[in-house]
Amino acid sequence: MTGERIDGKAIAADLRAKIAIEAKTLIQEHSLIPGIAVVIVGEDPASKVYVASKGKSAKECNFHSIEHSLPEETSEADVLALIESLNNDDSIHGILVQLPLPRHIDESKVLNLIRPEKDVDGFHPINVGLLAAGERDKALVPCTPAGCLILAQRVLGDLRGKRALVIGRSNIVGKPMAALLLSAHCTVTIAHRHTQDLPSLVKDADIVVAAVGIPQMVQGDWIKKGACVIDVGINRIDAPERGEGKTRLVGDVDYDAAAERAAFITPVPGGVGPMTIALLMANTLTAARRSAGLDDLDFAALLADV
Repeated sequence: MTGERIDGKAIAADLRAKIAIEAKTLIQEHSLIPGIAVVIVGEDPASKVYVASKGKSAKECNFHSIEHSLPEETSEADVLALIESLNNDDSIHGILVQLPLPRHIDESKVLNLIRPEKDVDGFHPINVGLLAAGERDKALVPCTPAGCLILAQRVLGDLRGKRALVIGRSNIVGKPMAALLLSAHCTVTIAHRHTQDLPSLVKDADIVVAAVGIPQMVQGDWIKKGACVIDVGINRIDAPERGEGKTRLVGDVDYDAAAERAAFITPVPGGVGPMTIALLMANTLTAARRSAGLDDLDFAALLADV
């Protein structure tokens, strides 16, 4: 029996629709328009597409959205000056710097200059520290793991007591994912490509979040029957069956085989990816509300009302 496909694209669309309603209410009741600024340096095609998608989502959510597209040769000093100006712009509640940056620019220096309360990517050390310390309500949380948590909650409900395995230990996904699952009262294990006897850990997990960046590394027969599988990986591999030189996207999990054992599983593409952008919009709305002294919204609860 094939597991249920978790439609991240549809869930993200539902979330964006809810955010648009909440943003409209914020505008009407408090004369406050959520504002997001995206900074991109260079002409990387994938980054351009991603930035355009973020801009489209921001407009759908009734946000004020601006894009600063800078040439490849822009100096680090000029990028830092732009970030500082956005920090001081009261109409901007969220600042996002599209990565990667050109090699002559220190990414950490740029990201750390963003004010924590405007760091909608959740990468600033203060936001990282707040999440690790269990103070999620004071942090802005990285978008991809936040989206993964919502997907798991959407299909499983209360995660309390579940055994969760996070495969991957990056600062962007793996570590914050583990912190979020702990905050949901899961029993959490972190593994990676060097973990010994990884299959036995996977077979014991009720929730598997794969974010290791190795195409189809997690085999289907490793999955515990009835588990929930969240695949963060997005890898391009050769697809000779589609013709000479053709490629296709796959995750870190062997989807077809894993779907035979999992109760719920995200596809690649169409699973986690759309949720990342939706949670970026959620973080921007949160930042705007906090700037006005308003309480945070529970986005998982908003989705439950759909």
